[in-house]
Amino acid sequence: MKNGIFFGIGVGPGDPELLTVKAIHAIQRADVLIAPKTEKKDGSVALSIARPYLKPDVEIVYQVFPMVRDFAEDPSAWQENKEEILALLRAGKNVAFLTLGDPMFFSTYIYVYRLLQHEDVTIETIPGVPAFAAIASASGHPIVEGDDILTIIPATARPEKIQQAMQASDNVVLMKVYKNFPAIVGQLKENDMLRRAVLVSRAGLDGECVIEDLEAQKGRKLNYLSTILTRRETANQDGAEERKECDKR
Repeated sequence: MKNGIFFGIGVGPGDPELLTVKAIHAIQRADVLIAPKTEKKDGSVALSIARPYLKPDVEIVYQVFPMVRDFAEDPSAWQENKEEILALLRAGKNVAFLTLGDPMFFSTYIYVYRLLQHEDVTIETIPGVPAFAAIASASGHPIVEGDDILTIIPATARPEKIQQAMQASDNVVLMKVYKNFPAIVGQLKENDMLRRAVLVSRAGLDGECVIEDLEAQKGRKLNYLSTILTRRETANQDGAEERKECDKR
């Protein structure tokens, strides 16, 4: 029996209309959808985004993936998920792994891909719209232009690494801004990047929240899916356009 195809599909940040045509076609070719989730949460955000395009008879398999930091210490859960995927593929089923944003950008899919890439299976990875690109378009906030240097920083990195990256950059995207928001606000201010900053949580999803006055709300508890776009302040830059902010709770 011929093995099925393994698809890694980026479903974008939240709006189902941001899925690519290729992603939709792959979803509709799939016999099985792998919906990743953490042990702490029920359901799958990626699956909810893709749901308008699912075939009525598609099989949905939820797989729990521990946080990436635990991968080296205990890969057993990852290995079990790999074996489950391989069994489905060897049964001739096409399997699609759904992931938020882009599959090769801060994604659980990267680790699944590495586990499968040396197996005798066909893998097709389909890119998706990352959250920062969707935020930039919706907010009228250019990500980078001209000769500017752009740096994408995980806000979970060590403070000294974040500081070095900010100092070397004209424009910055900060991902995963949820644990150390007050400290990030301080670093943005120190690097003349605070006034031009916009933060969006849950872009394109229910409960989307836009914050422009970051300093005024630096004590706010943020969702894991929170992203900041900003640029270094210069004398010839116009002020940012007024945008709808989330209520200050």
